[in-house]
Amino acid sequence: MKKSLRHIDPLRLLVFILLILPVLALLGFGILWLWQSDHLLYWLIAMALCGGVGYGLQHWLVRRERQLLTDAATEPNPDWPPSADAVWQQVEALAQTCNPEDWPLEDGTWVLKLGQKTLETVAHCYHPDVEKPLFELTLPHTLLIIERASRDLRRDIAEKIPFSNRLTIGDWFRIQRWKAKAEQLFNIYRAGRMIINPVNALLSEVWQHLRERSFEQAGNELHRWFLRAYVCKVGYYAIDLYSGRLSLIDEESTTSPTPLSKADLSQTEETAKTVAEPLRILVLGRSNAGKSSLINALFGELTTATDVLPDTTATLKPFALSREGLTQALIFDSPGCDSPLFDNKQMLASTENADLILWVSPANRPDRQIERDCLDTLRAFQAARMDRRPPPLLVVVSFIDRLRPVNEWQPPYDLVHPLSVKASNINAAVRAIATDLAVPVEQVIPVCLLDSKVYNVDDTLWAAILAHQDEALRVRLMRCLDARKRAEDWIMLRRQLASAGRFLLDLPEILGKHFGR
Repeated sequence: MKKSLRHIDPLRLLVFILLILPVLALLGFGILWLWQSDHLLYWLIAMALCGGVGYGLQHWLVRRERQLLTDAATEPNPDWPPSADAVWQQVEALAQTCNPEDWPLEDGTWVLKLGQKTLETVAHCYHPDVEKPLFELTLPHTLLIIERASRDLRRDIAEKIPFSNRLTIGDWFRIQRWKAKAEQLFNIYRAGRMIINPVNALLSEVWQHLRERSFEQAGNELHRWFLRAYVCKVGYYAIDLYSGRLSLIDEESTTSPTPLSKADLSQTEETAKTVAEPLRILVLGRSNAGKSSLINALFGELTTATDVLPDTTATLKPFALSREGLTQALIFDSPGCDSPLFDNKQMLASTENADLILWVSPANRPDRQIERDCLDTLRAFQAARMDRRPPPLLVVVSFIDRLRPVNEWQPPYDLVHPLSVKASNINAAVRAIATDLAVPVEQVIPVCLLDSKVYNVDDTLWAAILAHQDEALRVRLMRCLDARKRAEDWIMLRRQLASAGRFLLDLPEILGKHFGR
């Protein structure tokens, strides 16, 4: 303090005192008048009330600003594969450890250091056995992560922080530089006020302390949010990269038709109408369970031959399905899982390219072990693929008209509160199939597929398909991204080779100009 006072010009200090003295005297005389007229107590009470209300409002404003920042927080992407869930938890844990005192904004190196730490956290989750997992990233992908994270953070700051588009970085440093000098002059003012009017000065000191605590808390909250938002943004796009969602090529749409679907569409009449990747719906089940009949019912018209012995479906056969409320789809008929034509490897490969699976199980066939074995194989295969989300599965129970009493068929049937023997038997068959196939009962839908008795397809089954459409679209997105990632490598290689070829062709001319000088 003594050292600071030596740098103060006495004449400037005298000018400052002469300017501020009338105001201080006015405050002092005012307090004296309030005391003489017995109004000092009321004034103190009013000041305390106003101060309390003002502090409460300021605290509420801080909480409101904090809520705005919380609403701008980065959330995990529901389209990520299951393997990304644990990685995101690691990113959030790192973000929670970021404290303002450890990462001062005036230190320009914090951006690279904190970004590198975040990338290393994500890379270590995907390459746990590599000593330096960050080196497994390519340079273009690393730059792309930083570019996307900075873009999103810039948008959040511009929309959530007042005057962020007006204050420059130079303004920030100038404010910090003049802050210490302003505090020195203010301390002199506070000392003088304490001598002239100790009561008012004491109350002002209390109010100022509360106000500074509130402003300091708001500043720390903003600083902490900024650091955590930066970590979450970088982590988000790093997970996007490892999940196959981050592409170096932006020209092609994410959901443009894949080569596999283009080949399947060429077998239908919908090629010219398709501009996006269709949903791929795969119909599976045992022979003569009604798979082809189900496709007929979904179309509302005869489209494919119904199952007769022996199984007529030798390979996956696509049909273009367009219906109100449903994204354009390809639906695939398949050989029965108990058919000699059935290939287990082909079934697993087809489910890998499916977005929704309809499993058809006959209600009048109690021997379901072969269906359970096939479904268990499918579930084990999907569980091993942590980089992909499994497609939703619906079990369609066919031949409910053949349940006892066989001669009765008077739909609709209330399966929640069955009032007839037929409804009770349908309900029992649904629950038995759900148990035998280890499928939730709400995903088991009873239908009748006979031409003259089609029942529960256009209402319950379609409602279930549409209810699972969003989940199926997420599966489609990951499938499209995988296909685009495979194509991207070849596209980038062609571009790089073309650029290298042009450089080699121009090399003699470049060397001639260089040595000609």
